[in-house]
Amino acid sequence: MEFDKDLQSIQEVRNLVEKAKAAQAVFASFSQKQVDQVVQAVAEAAEKEAVRLAKLAAEETGFGVWQDKVLKNLLGSREIYTYIQDMKTVGVIREDEENKVWEIAVPMGVVAALIPSTNPTSTTMYKTLICLKSGNAIIISPHPGAKNSILETAKVLVDAAEKAGAPTGLVQCIRVPTQEGTSALLRHRDIGMILATGGEAMVRAAYSSGNPALGVGPGNGPSFIEKSADVPKAISHIFQSKTFDNGTICASEQSIVVERCSREKVIAEAKRQGGYFMSPEESEKVGRFIMRANGTMNPRIVGRPAAHIAEMAGITIPQGTRVLISEQTTVGKDNPYSREKLCPILAFYVEENWEAACRRCIEILNNEGIGHTMTIHSEDREIIREFALKKPVSRLLVNTIGSLGGVGAVTGLAPALTLGCGAVGGSATSDNIGPMNLINIRRVAFGLKELDELRRESPVETESGLDMAVDCREEKKTEPCGVSLSKEEIEAIIRTVMARLNQ
Repeated sequence: MEFDKDLQSIQEVRNLVEKAKAAQAVFASFSQKQVDQVVQAVAEAAEKEAVRLAKLAAEETGFGVWQDKVLKNLLGSREIYTYIQDMKTVGVIREDEENKVWEIAVPMGVVAALIPSTNPTSTTMYKTLICLKSGNAIIISPHPGAKNSILETAKVLVDAAEKAGAPTGLVQCIRVPTQEGTSALLRHRDIGMILATGGEAMVRAAYSSGNPALGVGPGNGPSFIEKSADVPKAISHIFQSKTFDNGTICASEQSIVVERCSREKVIAEAKRQGGYFMSPEESEKVGRFIMRANGTMNPRIVGRPAAHIAEMAGITIPQGTRVLISEQTTVGKDNPYSREKLCPILAFYVEENWEAACRRCIEILNNEGIGHTMTIHSEDREIIREFALKKPVSRLLVNTIGSLGGVGAVTGLAPALTLGCGAVGGSATSDNIGPMNLINIRRVAFGLKELDELRRESPVETESGLDMAVDCREEKKTEPCGVSLSKEEIEAIIRTVMARLNQ
């Protein structure tokens, strides 16, 4: 007898949440030292298996380059651990003696972690580490297309956590992932937070679940090469980003925007470094494969090299081509080149000046990827400042690699594989998500003033109905408030005023 997979998945989710809730209750009693011991053990185990798990992910999904996935696994393990290891996340984490306020860390409880197929092993490592550091349990919901590599990664993390003293059930993974099972997980009343990384529909489902959620929508970052830029270096950064793991990081550049005066120089350098500018006919052929009929990205192009995409589209490109480039003049949902492309394909826009380029970048972001990330290559700090003030993004990266800069691998940003898009992007935060996003802060506040002090400091209504300062009323006990006048003096003032009125 064959059991219904949806029913299996739903029941599994219920069991996992029950176990996770019990385990987290025990984990909540751990000291900072005990928590840190678990986190360190998990990070070290993940780092040790970085190569094996990278190969497994590449083999299972067909996305990207396993050597690059090793680097992402190291980011999700070693680099994350280095960044978070000294964070105070248990008990009293801050004492403000001047204002007499204590801050106490309170875990969210059970975190539902949705894992994408583009970065399956590294995201599993990263989310597990930040959940454990913040005192939470985690239930991993794998993308069906990367189930085996995610399950294997979870096994490594579970074994390490429990050997280090973590209660059984603190780290778990759904073994029968279905859409219905995932939906049941998101809606479960005992879920304290959802960490959603993946497609737009999945993120929307997380936010509409009724539970708190931190989600990341699509990226679609343009890259502006301003005329003062070091063009060879700018192209090198963009191409490195677009070919790193074949463009599967959502912070990677999706289009190049240049001023007309720089057009030929940029094109020549892009060709020199392995960019192939497609003809209109070739662009049309490749464009058919970028989006599916329902308007979503075609998984057949995701994480594939330029040569594979060209062959699939039926066009011939020079040997050694790294990136396919299509010159465009329009932006819209019906133009696939103006949207997110998680592969080595770039749109190319030419504008009259930097102001027009600025407007074009905003148009691209409003079309898709608003709130996420973009890059600028420039030596003009004033123009960089103007872009920083006007662009609807949470990360503006300057003279660096978009994909690796956004996740904090080559910049000073917090290392993370979930990048908040802020309110403009429909997200609850603009942060690179870390442990502090997964705790509530309980504040203990000691009294600083008494009511009488407030009254002395503020204007109030007196019993006579006149507005005056309390401290003035207090002084009235000894002498009248303001200037003291005799009856004769008051009468003299009245006579003077009346005389002037009758003149």
